Amino acid sequence: MIRKKHIGWLFALAGLLALLIFSILVSMSSGELKLELGEVLKMVFQGGDTESMEYMLITQVRLPRIILGVAVGGSLSLAGVILQGIYRNPLVEPFTLGISGGASLGVATTIVLGLHLTMGSYMLPVSGFAGAFLIIFLVYTISSRKGSVNIQNMLLTGVMVSFVASSAMMFLMAISSSENLHGIVFWIMGSLDEPDNFLIWLTFIAGIVVLFASYLFVQPLNALRLGEEKALHLGINTNVAVKVLFVLASLLAGICVSVSGVIGFVGLIIPHLLRLFFGTDYRILLASSFLLGGSFLVLSDVVARTIISPNELPIGVITGIVGGIVFIFLMSHQKRKN
Repeated sequence: MIRKKHIGWLFALAGLLALLIFSILVSMSSGELKLELGEVLKMVFQGGDTESMEYMLITQVRLPRIILGVAVGGSLSLAGVILQGIYRNPLVEPFTLGISGGASLGVATTIVLGLHLTMGSYMLPVSGFAGAFLIIFLVYTISSRKGSVNIQNMLLTGVMVSFVASSAMMFLMAISSSENLHGIVFWIMGSLDEPDNFLIWLTFIAGIVVLFASYLFVQPLNALRLGEEKALHLGINTNVAVKVLFVLASLLAGICVSVSGVIGFVGLIIPHLLRLFFGTDYRILLASSFLLGGSFLVLSDVVARTIISPNELPIGVITGIVGGIVFIFLMSHQKRKN
C-alpha cells in the first residue's frame, strides 16, 4: 500500500523534474543572443532550419553546456549526499577529501610541463582524473587496516592530503609563467565550456550509472545514520557498503572535476538544503539531489554567461557566492529555530 509520504515524494520529484526542465529552457533562451521561449520550444519539438544561426547556437553551443551542467551538478550533489551519509557529517563534500586538490595538481603539472600542447587536448581531463584518482587511492589505502576502513581516519586523511595537494599546486603556480598561471587559475575556477561531446556524454552517463547503483545501497545508507555498530546489529555489512560507496562517489566527483574544473559548494549545499525539506531518508535524497543539483548548476551557468555579458564569469564564482550565502542563511535560520 502506498503511503502518503511516498505520494509526497513522487510529487516532490515531479516538481524537481519540472524545475530542471524550466532551467534547461531558460538556459536555451538566455545569453548574448536572447531567444524567445516559444521559438526555443518550436526548435526543440518541431525542428528548424538546420543552417540558421539560432539552430546552430542551441544545438552546438548551449545544449552541450546544458547537458554537462546537468551531469556535473547532479553528479556532485549525488557524490556529496553519499559521502555525507558515509561519514554521518553534513559538512562533508567531494572536495573535502582532496579530490579537487588532486585533480588541480594533475592539471597544473600538465600545464606547467606543456603536455597538453604536445599530447593533445585530452591531456587536461586525463591528468585531472589521474590526480583525483591518486588522492582517492592514497586516502583509501592509508585509512584501510586489515581489510576494514576507519571512517574517521579516512576523513582526517582526506583533509590532510588535500592540504598537501593544494600546497604543491600553489608551488607550481609560483614558479609558472604568466601564461601558464592564467590557464591554471581559469581551470581552477570551473567552466562548462567543454567542446568535446565524448567527455560531456561520459560525465552524464557516469552520473546516471552511479545514481542507479547508489539505490542498491539505500538500506545501508539509512542504517548508517544510526552508527556503524547499530547498522552491524541490523545485519548490514557496513565495511563493504562504505568501501563501494566511497569509491563510486569519489570516482564520480573525480570525473566531474577533470572535465569541468573545480566547482565548489554544489555537493555541500544541495544535500543540506534537501534534508531540511525531506529529512534523512536516502530513498528520496539520492534522486532529489541529482535533480536539484543539475538545476542549480544550469541556472548558475545562465548567471555566469549573462551577468557581465558579453564576457563570461567562471561558474565556480557563482556557485561559491550563491552557495555560501544560502548556507549561512540556512545555518542562521536553523539556529533561530533551535
